[in-house]
Amino acid sequence: MRQRILVSALGAGALAVVGLTAPALTASGAVSAPTPYTAGKHASKVCSATKSAHTAVCDAIKLVNDKGVAPASTTPPATGLTPTGLQDAYKLTGLKANGRTVAIVDAYGYPNLERDLGVYRSQFGLSACTTANGCLRIIDQNGGTSLPRFNAGWAGEQALDVDAVSAAAPDAKIVVVQAKSASFADLGTAVQTAAKQAGVVAISNSYGGGDADDATYGSYYNHPGIAVTASTGDNGYQGGSYPASSSYTTAVGGTSLVAASNSRGWSESVWSGAGSGCSSYNTALSAAALFDTGCSKRAMADVSAASDPGKGGMAIYYPTSKTASTWAQFGGTSEAAPIIAAVYALSGNTAGYANATPYAHPGSLFDVTSGSNGSCPTTQWCNARAGWDGPTGLGTPNGAGAF
Repeated sequence: MRQRILVSALGAGALAVVGLTAPALTASGAVSAPTPYTAGKHASKVCSATKSAHTAVCDAIKLVNDKGVAPASTTPPATGLTPTGLQDAYKLTGLKANGRTVAIVDAYGYPNLERDLGVYRSQFGLSACTTANGCLRIIDQNGGTSLPRFNAGWAGEQALDVDAVSAAAPDAKIVVVQAKSASFADLGTAVQTAAKQAGVVAISNSYGGGDADDATYGSYYNHPGIAVTASTGDNGYQGGSYPASSSYTTAVGGTSLVAASNSRGWSESVWSGAGSGCSSYNTALSAAALFDTGCSKRAMADVSAASDPGKGGMAIYYPTSKTASTWAQFGGTSEAAPIIAAVYALSGNTAGYANATPYAHPGSLFDVTSGSNGSCPTTQWCNARAGWDGPTGLGTPNGAGAF
């Protein structure tokens, strides 16, 4: 059946795909019952699924054609969310990070990260962010320069992360910490290294594995005074996903974001792939006690941001090989985690455990009240509602006042 595609202006000439349904993604990365976003396009996970209990997979998704590829392009996809659109949607325009640094933790290497970030920022009129001008640093998991081997999937994740931070907080500094593998231990070591870097106020983690115990891994993510964000995953209502299910992180869920003729200029609903659920191990956030999560232990998400690759997915410049790069449209809760980390950098308010802060300021968020990410035994774990719900937490940024 031929679908009708509607587009609405986002600002700076960008367009968003409106009125299309996101597919559900299986744990293996396959798309169940593919639904085209545009003619011949569907969603595909960027990283291969892991078979190890305590190894993470990145939560990035890209739009591909019926052959499973995103054709090379010298220009951004017209349907991709731009920095101008993202800042307008979340009312971040004009806010400044004032030299604060966002750290990005991912696995494996990406030799052309600086070059590709330069292409992205130049395309959208953002100031240069280079190692030479002190805006960008790239280090290994121990803080050195022995960078790990290239991995195309995780390099695509890194491209999404640095582009998302750039879009949300163009003046933020960025340090990328590359773990030598996707094991919880190596990624956790990289998080600890990130926390030691001068100026870091937020650490973005766009990956996850099965639920895990803070008693084993929590020391990696326990950094009072630094906002540690983590994506909740891309498989819908599944239960806990670590490190989003840690009591020390801000768990970031996902939405579908489209331009709309309302006072905000945008509309959001649950992205069907957004992860949600209750941890089987970790302590509930005391800050969430009044919000009826229905979980006896840690509930996720806390907040959310654009994640649907077809409705709010970003136009990014990413590597297709160790030497070549191109434009494509990316989403997943991997998009949302660095956006929220950047908003924390804009707020400058990361004292104590930053995951408690949004619960004290729910009125400074856009509440997401429609949509679902699956079937669940307790309504709010998978269905949007007024106030807190599993897929979107308390909502999405309305400026930086909730952070």
